[in-house]
Amino acid sequence: MNKKRILVAGGGGFIGGQLVKVFIERGHDVVVADIKPLDQWYQLCEEAENHHADMGLRDHCFKLIEGCDEVYCLACNMGGMGFIENNKSLCMLSVLINTHMLEASKHHGVSKYFYSSSACIYPDYKQTDAEVIALKEKDAYPAMPENGYGWEKLFSERLCKNFEEDFGFESRVYRFHNVYGPYGTWDGGREKAPAAMCRKVIECIDTGNLEMEIWGDGEQTRSFMYIDDCITGIDKLMASNHRDPLNLGRSELVTINGLLDIVEDIAGVKVKRTYNLDAPQGVRGRNSDNSEIHRILNWEPEINLRTGMEATYHWIKEQYERRKHGETVVL
Repeated sequence: MNKKRILVAGGGGFIGGQLVKVFIERGHDVVVADIKPLDQWYQLCEEAENHHADMGLRDHCFKLIEGCDEVYCLACNMGGMGFIENNKSLCMLSVLINTHMLEASKHHGVSKYFYSSSACIYPDYKQTDAEVIALKEKDAYPAMPENGYGWEKLFSERLCKNFEEDFGFESRVYRFHNVYGPYGTWDGGREKAPAAMCRKVIECIDTGNLEMEIWGDGEQTRSFMYIDDCITGIDKLMASNHRDPLNLGRSELVTINGLLDIVEDIAGVKVKRTYNLDAPQGVRGRNSDNSEIHRILNWEPEINLRTGMEATYHWIKEQYERRKHGETVVL
């Protein structure tokens, strides 16, 4: 493999940090940018060129992208459903990141550009039933995405396509479906359901209070993709010639109650469930139709939920215990 200079925006975070590790292992020169101070990064590779930078600022983008062969845009304001529903404007402002990064990438002659979109771009009217019909890529239009975060992602998808059409720019776009795993956010309000479930069960065991709150009635459905499959999928897409957005998600559908069943089994405990019907719940049901990714890449995410959740639970438990004993951990 030819050595490349690669920029990963959002590389101090969960998915970006894993990508940085892979690129470093392959011998590439890696530039990492994240808006958080370095001591707050989830993952920090000393071998990379690390920058505390706001990629929503045009000057930062033009400076750090200069000389890069490939650019990966994973930076955005996001979190679990509680964060997204209460920070719509903040999520929308992430459009500045992709806009300025595309401008800088075109200006500096970047050969390939990756944009991380989301299943939140799909219309609410196709996700009103827990017995959901899996979402195909073509279902994105007529558009009615999730307010705030979903609109920003859909707009940025279109901007990538417009740059291709107007400037001969080469981009790749994935619509992520609920990525989880070790080194992800697990406390503080931005965590997603798999991490929140693990932490809550750990707290129940630690405190001896086995009563646990579930947002909604627990029968809403989702699919969850383990981080290793996410990285493999990005790798395969970037090596392909496919230009249109693709789903990247596991097609294994589970209810929130079913997700908790898995965590209980891993932890060896049963909790008493209370249901908060007024809490943020998002759409009623969502799943990934993987027929297109299988046709294009002859592959789809493979790691089953039980296997991924076991690794995630034990990592979060370790972080929880370290914090309890006074160590500083990244949440």
